[in-house]
Amino acid sequence: MAKTQTITSASSAEYFSKNLQQVGFSSYTKAALTTIKEAVDNSLDACEEAGILPEVFVLIEKVGEGTAKNADSIRIRVEDNGPGLEPDDVVKVFGEYLASSKFGRGRCSRGQQGIGISAVTTWAQLTSARGATVVTKTAKMRKAVQCVVEVDIKHNKGTLKSKEAVDWDRDHGLACEFVIDARIQLNGEGGLLAYLTGTTLVNPHLTLRYKILDLEEVTVPRVTEEMPQIPDATAPHPHTMKLGEFIAHSHLFGRVSIGAWLKKGFSRISDGVLAEMRKEGLPQSLIDLSVDKATEEQFKKVFAALQKAKLMAPSTSSVLSIGESGLAKSIQRVGQVDFFSVVSRKPAICDFKPVLVETAIARLLDKPSEDEPVTLLRFANRVPLQFDKAACAITQATVSVNWRAYGLNQPKNSLPQGPYIIAVSVVSPFIKFKNASKETIDASDELVEEIRRTLIQAGQRLSKHIRREVKEADLEKKRQHIEMFAPILVDGACRITKSPKERRIKALDGLAKILGRDAALAEQELAVAIEHAEEAVLKMGQVAGILPASGEGETAEAPPQAPAKETKKKRPVKTKAAKERKK
Repeated sequence: MAKTQTITSASSAEYFSKNLQQVGFSSYTKAALTTIKEAVDNSLDACEEAGILPEVFVLIEKVGEGTAKNADSIRIRVEDNGPGLEPDDVVKVFGEYLASSKFGRGRCSRGQQGIGISAVTTWAQLTSARGATVVTKTAKMRKAVQCVVEVDIKHNKGTLKSKEAVDWDRDHGLACEFVIDARIQLNGEGGLLAYLTGTTLVNPHLTLRYKILDLEEVTVPRVTEEMPQIPDATAPHPHTMKLGEFIAHSHLFGRVSIGAWLKKGFSRISDGVLAEMRKEGLPQSLIDLSVDKATEEQFKKVFAALQKAKLMAPSTSSVLSIGESGLAKSIQRVGQVDFFSVVSRKPAICDFKPVLVETAIARLLDKPSEDEPVTLLRFANRVPLQFDKAACAITQATVSVNWRAYGLNQPKNSLPQGPYIIAVSVVSPFIKFKNASKETIDASDELVEEIRRTLIQAGQRLSKHIRREVKEADLEKKRQHIEMFAPILVDGACRITKSPKERRIKALDGLAKILGRDAALAEQELAVAIEHAEEAVLKMGQVAGILPASGEGETAEAPPQAPAKETKKKRPVKTKAAKERKK
């Protein structure tokens, strides 16, 4: 007889400890990037929810050789000026999987699942046998608290290894430090510099300082003092849920009636919708039934009635916008830019989920090659996406646009070419990623089309600028031809008409004025224009009663012009015929 097998269960921490590649730790290079990303995301979310303009410092140091081959022992420290954490919450945040204040809230936050920073602690334990060292201080605390937290992998619980009060020069904030086996990649699409640059691009209110290995410390100051307006959370739309999700959602509300649960737990369900469902055959007794007493068959009836009901599209007020102004200022920090176009569309509904797409296109001066593909920067909820580009909805939408119509070279089924940066940001409380590490956005048809429309708008603005440049180049070419041959024509005309040298000089000066090449004349005309503008401002001030009137001198100079006019009128009287008639 076959031996009976024992079936065991594993905690979520045990599962992720054996499958860390699913959350961004598939290589030693990605391990360093994921560690920084998870810590910075938490810092930005905490600062924004507390209404604090974020100031984040990232420190990366090599402390020795790693325990694995071709890996270094790297110390990564991330500090912020956020509200800090209570010491009791530090253990949950850094040591327990699926412990999150953002899970299922329907907000456009960077972190949502409560997996990322716990996975970082697990990676540190596995590679260096050390957990997370956390320093936290809230505004109410006199001293900061330093903790060492590890993950109890067997039971998915955080364990506190040490705790002590320490002095810290911050009024409030949090610092987390990890020692991990990793490799540092600075450049390239998957490099640390690309992540840090992208983070400052879509977070114009962020001041970021970073010190990487032996390189000099870099400070990227914020370009706006405006905090992003954090919208209210939105409930899920019933048309976006499957039956199992629908039933599981009911368990969050306890002993309430099904009608109350539908109105409170979902968006766009009102008393009018419930009345419509009753007309379609759903009994009132089922609507009044308590959620905890409903059977699976009864849930199926309610779910089927909801799918048939005509519901309004979800509200778009829950999405968060970077804003055209902030994005326009940020895009100029990516390098020397001579043109940029920014488009922020109104929120739209894609797959019954509110989505906001924003795009920026910039032309770089220090990337002269026209044969290289453009640099495509992808963002989801203001976090850079650096891997699995081909499968992403943003990439597919960018490739689908006919960029040749906007003046760019584009091979078939490829990204356009040229010295351009195309940045696309997708913000939604319900972004569907392809994996738990959130490296790429699922390419649904509606989302791809919405991104495509935004890119087309930005491309149209770029096309206008390119056409204007072509016209100016043609005009400049014509001017150069005239400048080359006009002096020869002037010399010939002067010889034929036997004009003096002064006449030739005046002709050439007039030609320069027509071509707009006379710099001295241009400066003179500019000075005259400024003088006229100042006079206009003075007159406006006099009319408004801002400045005292000072026009007496101007009116006093007018009478002397009269005698000149009279002298011109008296000239005909002095003729000989007039004198004889007078005799």
